[in-house]
Amino acid sequence: MAGTLYLVSTPIGNLSDITLRAIETLRTVDQIVAEDTRNTRRILDRYNISTPFAESYYQGVERERTPHLLSLLEQGKSLALVSDAGTPLISDPGYPLVRGALKREIQVVPIPGPTALIAALTGSGLPADHFAFDGALPRKSGEREAYLRSIAREPRTVIVHSSPHRLFSDLEAIAAILPERKVVLARELTKVHEEFLRGTAQQVLDRLRTRGEVKGECILLLAGADAAKESANRELGQQLAELLMREGVSGKAGLRILMLATGMKRNEAYPLLHRS
Repeated sequence: MAGTLYLVSTPIGNLSDITLRAIETLRTVDQIVAEDTRNTRRILDRYNISTPFAESYYQGVERERTPHLLSLLEQGKSLALVSDAGTPLISDPGYPLVRGALKREIQVVPIPGPTALIAALTGSGLPADHFAFDGALPRKSGEREAYLRSIAREPRTVIVHSSPHRLFSDLEAIAAILPERKVVLARELTKVHEEFLRGTAQQVLDRLRTRGEVKGECILLLAGADAAKESANRELGQQLAELLMREGVSGKAGLRILMLATGMKRNEAYPLLHRS
């Protein structure tokens, strides 16, 4: 009989933020599959857990090590997958292992607990009934700009991961593309220096620059687009499109002007310039 793969959520900072079920699972499985055994060891020592580690499982070795872990599960071993912090698979390794287990009809059991993005969302003050999590902003400036333009009319709260060495450039990009959008920076969640900074991207950026260095895990939350403003923006787009056509500015030049002036996507701006 095959074993069971448990996906165990662990603290994102404060070691007290762990469920009784997570502790019990980590104690009773045959082996623990950790992203970094050094980080997970702190939790095991805190709660007197002596379960041995399997091979570590981190980004870059997932495909290489998945077959052996699946073999252990098929032999009847129970495994607990944990990431460095939070819930496995949420911007952390584990997807190939879960997919492989399900294809072999091996039971996969989530052990819920801390997730940084949910903690950030609930404490942000932004709407939490509809939201989108998009991992991290693209590293390349052109791709990052394109992504931010793509969410200009997104009505949901958008959540992205950042880091100390990318935070300033991420905020600068948001300030340039979405200057009026409300932004929340959640930093060092559940730790001693936990904080939330709120305002426009430029306002948050100005506050951070007075400090110099920024440390700790960072999560950025962007408020959704305002429906009334978007309606007014579309009306402006229609008026601008009519003006461009009257002045004989059409084709690619007119389309680019309309997109830059209104923040519309190509498939939204194009019909306004090509109405029969």
